[in-house]
This record gives sequence, C-alpha cells and structure tokens, in this order.
Amino acid sequence: MKINRALISVSDKSGIVEFARKLADLDVEIISTGGTYKLLDSNGVTVKDISEFTGFPEILDGRVKTLHPKVHGGILAIRNNSSHQEQMSQNDILPIDMVVVNLYPFEAAISKENVELSEAIENIDIGGPTMLRSAAKNNADVTVVVDPEDYDEIIKRINSDELTSEYRFGLASKVFSHTARYDSIISNYLGSLNGDFPTQINFNYLAQQSLRYGENPHQKAYFYREINQPDCAVVTNLKQIQGKELSFNNIIDIDAALNLCRDFHEDTFCVILKHTNPCGAARADSVEEAFKAAWSTDPVSAFGSIIGFTGEVDEKTAEAICRYFVEIVAAPSFTDGALEVFKKKKNLRIMQITKPLDSLPDEPDLKKVSGGLLVQDKDNYAVSPDEIKVVTKIKPTDEDLSNLMFAWKICKHIKSNAICYTDDSKLIGVGAGQMSRVDSAKIGVSKANFSIKGSFMASDAFFPFRDGIDAAAAEGVKAIIQPGGSIRDEEVIEACDEHGISMVFTGKRHFRH
Repeated sequence: MKINRALISVSDKSGIVEFARKLADLDVEIISTGGTYKLLDSNGVTVKDISEFTGFPEILDGRVKTLHPKVHGGILAIRNNSSHQEQMSQNDILPIDMVVVNLYPFEAAISKENVELSEAIENIDIGGPTMLRSAAKNNADVTVVVDPEDYDEIIKRINSDELTSEYRFGLASKVFSHTARYDSIISNYLGSLNGDFPTQINFNYLAQQSLRYGENPHQKAYFYREINQPDCAVVTNLKQIQGKELSFNNIIDIDAALNLCRDFHEDTFCVILKHTNPCGAARADSVEEAFKAAWSTDPVSAFGSIIGFTGEVDEKTAEAICRYFVEIVAAPSFTDGALEVFKKKKNLRIMQITKPLDSLPDEPDLKKVSGGLLVQDKDNYAVSPDEIKVVTKIKPTDEDLSNLMFAWKICKHIKSNAICYTDDSKLIGVGAGQMSRVDSAKIGVSKANFSIKGSFMASDAFFPFRDGIDAAAAEGVKAIIQPGGSIRDEEVIEACDEHGISMVFTGKRHFRH
C-alpha cells in the first residue's frame, strides 16, 4: 500500500521526529498540528501546518483544529468507491493515507496530587480519538498508528511493500482498545467524583500469558494484568526464576500467599497454602525455623503446596523444602546457594516478590457472578490492639493478646466459616469453609498435630451459639478472639466464663466466600 500523505499529531513525542523524517525521505507529505508541527519543523522535517491544509485556522485555544471535513473526508473516503471519489473531487478533499496520533495525557493529569477538575477536563482529547476512530474504521485504505513502538516496524514494512491489509487491521484493533481504555479512564474518574462507587465501572486488562487450562482441564483460561498495575507486591509484579509455567490455580494460590505474607511483613514468617487456605503458618527467628514449624502443622495437606516467606530463603531452608513435593516457593529474595539447591527440582516454580510486602494494592476486590459483577473495597483492614475489647471475667495477659492477634491475622485468610488454633508462634489446626461454625471448630481440632490445650482460638465471624465455645473448652483452649455482634453474645460470654476462658472482641469480621 502506497503512503502519499500522513497526518501526525502526538502528545507523546518519543521517536516522532525520526519517524517523520523517514516518512519524508519516502516522499510522504506530512501534515501536522500545534506542538507537533513546531517540533518537526524545528528539526528540519518538511511539514505542512493543518491550517494550511484545511484553509481554516486553529481556534478556541486549539480545541478545534482537526475537526474539519478536509481531514475526516480525507481519512474516511473509501478509495474504490466512485461516489466517494467524486465527492472528494467536488469538495477539494485530498486523501490521507496514514494517521499518527496519540492522545492528551488525561491519565497523567489526574495522577497529580490535588488536580483541579478544570485541568482534568482540558486534558480530555476530542480530535485525537475522532481521527483515530475514523482511520481505524477505514483501515482497508488507511494506516493508523497509535503506539510509538510500531514506528520502526511500519517503516520496515513500507520499504518492503508489506504494509498488508492484515497488518493494518491489527493496528486498527489496537486503536479501538486504546480509545476504549482512554474513555474508560475518563468515565471512571468523572464517575468517582459522584461518590465511592460510580454508576458505571470499566476495567482495563492486558493479556499476559496463555494458560494450559483453568481450574480444571476442560476449562480454557488466560491470564490478564491490569494495564496500570499497582506498584506493590502483587502477582503480576512477581519474577519467576525457575520452574514450569504458572497454572490458573497456582496464580490464585500465590495471590493468597502474598495477601497473608503482607499481614506478617514485620515478622520472619512462613505460610504454606493449599487451595488458598493456610495449612501451615509460623513465625520464628529464621526462615528455616519458620518453615519447619509451618510444615509441622499439617504435613499431609502440605503435599503439593505453595509456600510464601517474608524473608530471604537460604540454602538450609531450600534443602529442607526440597525433601518434599512443593509446587511453588515465593519470597522477597533467595541466596545463590538456595537457588543452586532448587535447581535440582527443575519443575519447582521459584517466584521472587519484587516489591516491598508492606505495600498494599489500592484496588477494588471483584467477584464475578452470572450476569454481573460484585465490587467492594479490598479487605486490608488490620485491627489494632487498642480496638480489642475484653468481654470475659478472665482477662488475657499482654502475651496472650499478642498471641491472639497472631491467630486473628491468620484466621482472616481462611475461607469462611473459619476457625484456627495457634500457639505463640505457629498454626496448630484449621477448620475452613464449613457450613456451620461448630463443625469448623471440630475439624480444626481433628486436623491438629499438636495438643490444643493452652492454645489460642480465632473465629472470622461471631459465634451464633455457645456450642463452638463448649467444643473449644473441651480441648483446653486458653483464649478466644472473635468479632462479636451476635444476639447471643451474652450466652457465648457466659460459656467462656463457665469454662475459665478469656475472650476478646475485635468488632470486625473477615468473611471470605
């Protein structure tokens, strides 16, 4: 396809001078606007101002410059349509074969601290998206360029006469994705000014990798990342050092591991997960000790697990891990010795957490349901000791409170109905995802490899009846932490008093459906 005339108007000017110069060397007539015109002209590129091309001046402080029939007629005219060609001739409209446009930096504008609405509004591009959409619609006859990364490839294809219809169609598809994202950012921003949740919400994700399958082999799956992914410890910011490609379920489990490690970022901590539930967790003076303690919680469930650490994994810890079958190890760093040990397990996925674990993603929590989407704030709430209310006659000691907080942080990450038992440094037993809380309490006891006597019990939501307390007392639980808020709280408190158990309320629950 021969390019005779190109219209160039860009906000992101990276690479544009060199690209325009190469087009001019190929005898392409270049039309441009405003700052782009000045840049090209000052760098010796032969260029025609848009006002000279249309015969109409830029007006309204540049708000109107390309919204003109000579521009859009030249872009939208179908080249093999005789009626279109006749109308172009009658109206003195010249064909425009290439449109090179990127848009006002609206996203950068609204990212500024305390940005004024008037500044945001002025950074809403009108002419740019209109030209892009026109050129993309007419991609059979027009080459549309929105991404500076495509400049070199386009010049290469022009020189080799390979600016094919298939390639132009791909460029057009990229344009519609780009303008859709641009409009959605504007929509989300303006909508957010009306309250916490806008009347319409749009999301933008970029394909990251194809997955072998979804949760099950008969389900197709793909992994997408946010276009503007948060600069913190999230799955898409992890670096894979070795091992097989991540699976659908691996990604979900790694996300769960990261969420739990964030809550313990101040400790030397290890968590072992299966199906997003912790089956082992411990804090210790070293990562090796933390791993061994965490593994001891439930070695059976830990088979094929995902392991997360808050500290650097050393050679001794790696050797201890490699005695077992593990799917993934994720940590902020690994010693060279540890990586050498892990190489013996070539399928073991080693993931480096490249961002600080205390960096929380400021993003909504999404749950897809049939025909709709549930959106909520992410459950980043951390209960402080000052918020805890002692409700029983027996008062927990300061050490007890510290241990209850340890249990509470872990319980927050277990599927509801959730019960966990801990000692002062490790998880002892877990009851997860049961329809009744008392069953979770009993299952947590049955899964324990250590005595429950003297342990600390956490419940992610209130006890609706005293039966859960009675079950805990029968095993010798020392203290309980729970949100409170049941109409039977008094009955539950009386049960604790009867059994000589101390109990505290957090006032916050952590359901995980």
